[in-house]
Amino acid sequence: MPRSGTKLGRYTLHELINSGGMSEIWLATDDGGRQYAVRLMLNNGLLAFTERRRFLTGCEVLANLPPHPAIIGYVEHGKIDGELALVMEYVEGENLKLRMAANDPVLSDNVAQILIDTAEALEHLHDHGFMHLDFKPENVVMTRNGSVRLVDFDLAQPIPNPPRKLDKNPGTPAYMAPEQLLRQPVDHRADIWAYGVSAFELLTFRKPFPGDTPDQVLKRELDRSDFVPPRVYNPDIPTDLERIVCRCLEREMERRYPVTSVLVHELRQALYVG
Repeated sequence: MPRSGTKLGRYTLHELINSGGMSEIWLATDDGGRQYAVRLMLNNGLLAFTERRRFLTGCEVLANLPPHPAIIGYVEHGKIDGELALVMEYVEGENLKLRMAANDPVLSDNVAQILIDTAEALEHLHDHGFMHLDFKPENVVMTRNGSVRLVDFDLAQPIPNPPRKLDKNPGTPAYMAPEQLLRQPVDHRADIWAYGVSAFELLTFRKPFPGDTPDQVLKRELDRSDFVPPRVYNPDIPTDLERIVCRCLEREMERRYPVTSVLVHELRQALYVG
């Protein structure tokens, strides 16, 4: 296990930022003193096929994306002194899930820009042929000045045309579209659904389709008899923004936004930005 002071190639690890099931993220510096975030795969054994494939998928998707201000910056990935690693831009901040839990005023002060920036991050990803498939507040890091970075591309896949069934169905059920939970064909509009769930949560501090299990979430998504529009919880939400969020949450994917650029355009109009 790595520890503070460990050298990996030209990088020195300093502080453990985050630790998950399959990886750790460290604050590191290179030999010139520049700061980076280094993500290390923990279970790198010969039998860790799924973990290794997902880790490398996330690295390769990020490597193939042109830079975007709302997507974490890529530096390099591969084996460094025997460790499978992804080196990224270092951003000082916390994810939106933690910011919401702390009721951070920076979040409420910047919510309109956060909604636009995260949609633009998805637009950039989709325009370059990939769908994220794990979009949620936990995978958006916000800095102290309110700028955001979309992270964690381990579940990303090329956008299929036409939609197709996924070989496996990983993800976070609370943010998964009905077609995902039903194991039906999917495309990038599953990300638009996840964006709608996340936007609803950012604006109301509630989930639109709460449930403790995937089946409970799916039942609410399909039934919708007890769906509460976001302005009931937060009357300050502009009516046009509520309409946009609800369109993202249409049960049939054909009724959602066809492409993310249309969503971004309508968000900008509704929020008077640009």
